[in-house]
Amino acid sequence: MERLAYRKLLEWKDSSNRKPLILNGARQVGKTWLLKEFGYEEYESVAYINCDEDDTIKRAFTDYDTDRLVRVFSAISGVAIKPGSTLIILDEIQEVPAGLTALKYFCENAPDYHIAVAGSLLGINIHQGTGFPVGKVDEINLYPFSFKEFLMALGKEILIDNMESHQWNELSSLSSALIELLRQYYYVGGMPAVVKSYIKEQDIFEVRKIQNQILTDYRRDFSKHVPSEILPKVNMVWDSIPAQLAKENKKFIYSAVKKGSRAKDFENAIQWLVDAGLVYKVLRVSKADKPLKFYEDRESFKLFVLDLGLLGALSDVDSKDVLVNNTAFTEYKGAFTEQYVLQELKSINSRVYYYSKERSELELDFIIQKYYVYPIEVKAEENLRSKSLKLTYDDNNSLRPVRFSMADYREQDWMVNVPLYLVSEWVEAMI
Repeated sequence: MERLAYRKLLEWKDSSNRKPLILNGARQVGKTWLLKEFGYEEYESVAYINCDEDDTIKRAFTDYDTDRLVRVFSAISGVAIKPGSTLIILDEIQEVPAGLTALKYFCENAPDYHIAVAGSLLGINIHQGTGFPVGKVDEINLYPFSFKEFLMALGKEILIDNMESHQWNELSSLSSALIELLRQYYYVGGMPAVVKSYIKEQDIFEVRKIQNQILTDYRRDFSKHVPSEILPKVNMVWDSIPAQLAKENKKFIYSAVKKGSRAKDFENAIQWLVDAGLVYKVLRVSKADKPLKFYEDRESFKLFVLDLGLLGALSDVDSKDVLVNNTAFTEYKGAFTEQYVLQELKSINSRVYYYSKERSELELDFIIQKYYVYPIEVKAEENLRSKSLKLTYDDNNSLRPVRFSMADYREQDWMVNVPLYLVSEWVEAMI
């Protein structure tokens, strides 16, 4: 199954300024598979070492002599390592914190070696005392399958070619097919194991079974990695997210997790989930203007889970509500559609905020900044009323308003409406 991040790996391989690589991503998003696939396709040999399964590697980093470490990697993997033609992969690197530190010395003293590491963000971001090699590594983020990657996995090349032609107005003739596939994506989501099963079996009940197993595995990870004093709170925050997103106002409310609670009660638990890559924290900005970073309100935020399909499983949404009825699009107060749009924006590495005005009911679902600032309204239906978007634009005509909805592509004098199935394609092409 092709991943768009493969193209970034190729750019890394061919870069004249290449540094050791960290492939970031939450557990079970496909990091190991992608690095192996890349290595075997693009290099003469691959020296793969799983740091969680080989005790020898855990004793290897007695110092940071890169010549010695290369000999150790070669001995453990059974592969003769050659600069430029061998990809060294250290998997589950969080189990050997000194291995992260070693990347600094490969950058400085052995730049001809191609070395990539992967590991759960549960370990990489949270582990203390690792001596993280700031400025000495390249990093690529891997997320669950985007909608476009889902189409690629299903072999929908003709639809993808049409999307990539960027003839936005002409895509209305394909909207029925794309919306039906989007409906499937809402249910399946983008976790690789789930997508693979769906492609092979077309069994929606097996899909939910695998999603539930992933959720079970995550809870086991909680027990393994989370400090005991905040473990109950991590579980409470995780369990509260569907209800938080089902509210009309999706701002995270601490008292909705536990009556009477405040920020200080749960902020460590929330940060743990963010660091683990299992939730996305979308901060509020108090003003829709450049630079958005100036207007961050770190006390107000929304929380989303890492994958749309897992949100469905976590919420116990019935398959017929997604695949047969129109419930996932029209009900749940837009929770699934906002989750979907956020995932699409994250998949192309956008920094995403939301905007609300002080002492006002005005609120916009998301807002992003490139050269211009783009306020975003998300509509789960074809309803094209956008009062908040228009009021925001009237306050600042330099903004570039965007509405993502089920309606066909259309440009108005002050905004553009983009079909939901084109979110990431349009943003990458036009912003």
